[in-house]
Amino acid sequence: MEEIGWWGVVLAVFAGAIRVGTPFLFVSLGEMITEKSGRINLGLEGNLVMGAMVGYAASYHTGNPWLGVLSAGFTGLILGGLHAGLCNFNRVNDVAVGIAIMIFGTGLAFFLGKPYIQPSAPRLPSIEFGWWSDIPQLESALRINALFLIGLVLTPILSWSLKNTRWGMMVRLAGESRDATEAMGYSINKIRLLSTLAGGFFAGVGGSFLSLYYPGSWSEGLSSGQGLMAVALVIFARWNPIYCFYAALLFGGTSALGPSLQSVGITWGYYLFNAAPYVLTLGIMILTCSTKHNLAGAPAELSATR
Repeated sequence: MEEIGWWGVVLAVFAGAIRVGTPFLFVSLGEMITEKSGRINLGLEGNLVMGAMVGYAASYHTGNPWLGVLSAGFTGLILGGLHAGLCNFNRVNDVAVGIAIMIFGTGLAFFLGKPYIQPSAPRLPSIEFGWWSDIPQLESALRINALFLIGLVLTPILSWSLKNTRWGMMVRLAGESRDATEAMGYSINKIRLLSTLAGGFFAGVGGSFLSLYYPGSWSEGLSSGQGLMAVALVIFARWNPIYCFYAALLFGGTSALGPSLQSVGITWGYYLFNAAPYVLTLGIMILTCSTKHNLAGAPAELSATR
């Protein structure tokens, strides 16, 4: 960082916002779809961790990291289907089921993933947008993973689809009124099943990024609660895909703040800066749960808002 001084901190935070924010982006988009249909899934932490393990294992055995991403996505889809199937029974609480899925998914990943802690698997590629620069820090900051670019394209597509397609109308209707959905002849359970499946798939893909790009290995401490924080992120983003993208970058940037300052010699408060994402999550939950603030944009059928 000596070559460009304090600008190095800005570049490091920018690069960190993209790297750390990518799994947040995919998990939050998945949870946003699920919650738009009127269901909350706290089990996405389990989907994320299980997806990271399966994605790493698939990449290791096939030699193709993109097959690892698909495998992770389908693993998340299966766990999402398990969550949706249980929640379709009468008198079953979706929050309690989500916690159970979270524990089950993380525990199963830790058990099945022990053989993959040491081996090295092929990693996802990145695109060099800084090829024109001779400054190493700028080149590193502009080295962007392809999965982030997929999320960047996917965000406006989801936003448009929710507002302008029949599928989006059904999801929003299911989240606003069970009675109206059934009166129009749609199956509320089917809509929420498909939405939860989609949410689980996205969470699994987000997990594959952790193991196949950054940090780029499989270990039991890989996630650090990102799946749970994504639920707060969705609330902060007011159930809007575009805002989910911005919020994911915000969470990623706060996570990168501590290492960025350390790179220019600021070591005091290092652990405090590392706790910034969790402090931000807590602050968001306090603000959004205040009696003075309503949850603008929240689906009316969402159990967390009742």
